[in-house]
Amino acid sequence: MSELEVALIGCGGMMGAHVHRGFKPLWEKGFRPFRIVACVDLNPNAAQKMAEEIAQWQGTKPKVYTDVGEFLAHETSVTAVDISLPHHEHHTVAVACLEAGKNVLIEKPLAITMRAGRKIIDAAKSKGLVLSVAENYRREVHQRAINWAIRKGMIGEPKQVYWVDVFERRWYWGWRDHLEFAGGGWTLDGGVHFADLMRYHVGEVVEVSAQMANFNPVRFRKVNEHEEPITATIEDTTQALLKFENGALGVWVEAITAPARQIGTRVIYGTEGAVDMNAGLFLRGHNEPVQFAQLAENFLASLNDEEKERLFPLGIMNDIAQEVHEFIVACLKGDPNVEVDGEEGYKSQAVCMAIYEAATLKQTISVADVMALRVEAYQRPLNERWQIL
Repeated sequence: MSELEVALIGCGGMMGAHVHRGFKPLWEKGFRPFRIVACVDLNPNAAQKMAEEIAQWQGTKPKVYTDVGEFLAHETSVTAVDISLPHHEHHTVAVACLEAGKNVLIEKPLAITMRAGRKIIDAAKSKGLVLSVAENYRREVHQRAINWAIRKGMIGEPKQVYWVDVFERRWYWGWRDHLEFAGGGWTLDGGVHFADLMRYHVGEVVEVSAQMANFNPVRFRKVNEHEEPITATIEDTTQALLKFENGALGVWVEAITAPARQIGTRVIYGTEGAVDMNAGLFLRGHNEPVQFAQLAENFLASLNDEEKERLFPLGIMNDIAQEVHEFIVACLKGDPNVEVDGEEGYKSQAVCMAIYEAATLKQTISVADVMALRVEAYQRPLNERWQIL
């Protein structure tokens, strides 16, 4: 393979995960048809620190840039970029990179609004470039095993989903606590992962009704001392009812202002059993669940060599390394067909945005209408703020 020149745009915590759980493990496995040649961040210290960390295992230090335009002007030989930025910057940076002929791996969600996401997808398609959305959760071996079990009919036909995450977060999370930069709260930020898993395991969501609230907008920079309060502008609670294409129904609750008592329930019920993501595979007539370790072992034993290499290249079980490997190979081959491409990421984001739209309009919303940009009541102020036309 020829060498792929890669740039990292946004050198914060999630890019650190891409480096230390993605690029570095691949390099250490001897998979080295790439070289990270640039680190880009508005904060020169963050870019410099990441470049120095990469130099320790790569042997060469990436150049440091603080401006995307300057990077694009100077690094014309770079053909792949990994983008991990605040959500409001996704579409402007991704489109600029795609128009400059660079393949893109971008953190979820695809964009701050559906209209912004459409701009990224259209730019990738017009250039015939790779656009991969970093949805790593589905790549975890237990999620692959769950999907295999459902496809094998072990729980019968999926009919009900109960996804409830109720906890308390009082610490300030920077830009993520501000609607204009994040586009939404945990229902979008973490929820797009969950929407992807629901779609992966059960099928497409077609309708959503929902309500949302901001019960306690106060966050603290110094949470233990309850000092330096900040007012968050994102929602802190959503409760949604989902209807799936196959007729299944779902209840999805996200709340981050529930003190003292946490609830974490993620269960898919079929006609013959259930998958509890905290406890294992439950089958009618069996007293004990199949533990995930056993389910994963059974799943892996069912794969042929080609399937193993596709799902777990080089024997890697690390989900982020898998998505980075897929992206690198796709770039080298010039093949935009990746598992979670722009359209796939767009569909998961549409489920989250349908929740916000349904809560805003107080009516049941078609996910197809959200995808087609026919419903934008919640998103309109965001589109206006960032001039997304």
